[in-house]
This record gives sequence, structure tokens and C-alpha cells, in this order.
Amino acid sequence: MEFATLHNWDLDPRQAVALQRELAQQVRLMPTVAESPATVAGVDVSYEKHGDHFFAAVVVLDFSTLTVIDQAWADGRVDFPYIPGLLSFRELPVLLAAFRRLKTVPDLVLVDGQGIAHPRRIGLASHLGLWLNLPTVGCAKSRLCGVHDEPGSKRGEAASLRLGDEIVGMVLRTRDGVRPLYVSPGHLTDVASATRLTLACTRRYRMPEPTRLAHHLTNQLRKAARPA
Repeated sequence: MEFATLHNWDLDPRQAVALQRELAQQVRLMPTVAESPATVAGVDVSYEKHGDHFFAAVVVLDFSTLTVIDQAWADGRVDFPYIPGLLSFRELPVLLAAFRRLKTVPDLVLVDGQGIAHPRRIGLASHLGLWLNLPTVGCAKSRLCGVHDEPGSKRGEAASLRLGDEIVGMVLRTRDGVRPLYVSPGHLTDVASATRLTLACTRRYRMPEPTRLAHHLTNQLRKAARPA
């Protein structure tokens, strides 16, 4: 997969925050073009706690059947510090390396992270969407910011996630009685599209199938790389 260079990565945290504010102005929120895209990708990054060796995976599925049709991975050393709100500057370089090895250009990308539900409105999913110029959705397991009511207990029930006066996502119940996900549009999607597409990709598990499979692949890669 080919895509243009959006910016360089030689940044300190202060410069990264300034770049986020600039890039956030380029994020576009809109209904997804396709009601049912042909393909959907899931991405995930895994690394040892307190380590600097990162593993990134992209798994592409047929949207209607959720069967795997392509996948790619990459690994690398990371030296950008862990700072809440700046996760993309740690994870995106190795994740983009995995996308460059991908043969299939997906119609939609689901990300285990935040979209615009971020203090500067540009979480990992939004940042990735700008790099790839593809629709992206953040499907996070925990809340980074914002306030919400508790959604109903049944699959598909949701509550608005608000940041100030703005609705930045939905707190979505993907299975009856399980903890909800924090879904927010990344780029080239909106809150309604992000919620609908996430639920369509979720079957037997709490996580959408694309990100669940990407998570399994990164864990396998990380474990395989451990010294014997």
C-alpha cells in the first residue's frame, strides 16, 4: 500500500502537541461513502511493558463475512516517551510500516484507540486516517476524556460521549451485559457511521472482529520474539 508522507517524526513532546493542533484542523467528519464497505481493516500495536520493541499488525477482512483476506505486520524500536494524549507518536511509525507491506487497500480502518475523543481532537485513529486518507474509526476499551451516561445493558444500546458542548463519540454496548466500547470517528466518518460500522463488525466478542484479530497477531509476534 502506498501513501504520501504527512510529516516527519523527529519531534519532541512540545512539538508533537503543536503538530496535533495543526493536524486536527485537517480532520474531516462526514458520513462514510459506502453503507456497507467491501473491506475493513483492524490494527493493533503490542510491546513489552517498559520495553521499546513494538509490533504492529494490520488485518483486512471482507466486511460482509468478516473473513480474513490480507494481513501485514512490522516491528521496530521506539524512543518517543509514553505521554497520555501523544500515543500516536509512539505507535504510528511502526504501524505505518505495516500498512506499507499491505497488498489490499481497505475501505475502512478500525483502530484500538481514540478518534476525535481526545483533548485536541486527534487521537490515534484520526492521525492514522490523515496519513492514509482513509475512513477510520476509534474503538477504544477505555475513556480518555469526556463525560457520558451509562448506556443500556443490551447489545446496540449507546450513550453520547461529550467533550464540552460537543458529542465526540458514543459509549456502545457491543454485547449484552459486557463493558461498553468508546467509539469515536477518526477521519472521513462521523459519530453515527462510526457507531453503526463498529457494531456491524462485532459478533461474539466485545471487540470488533478486525481489531480483535489484529490484537491476537501482535501478541503472537511479540511472544515469538522473546528470547528462549
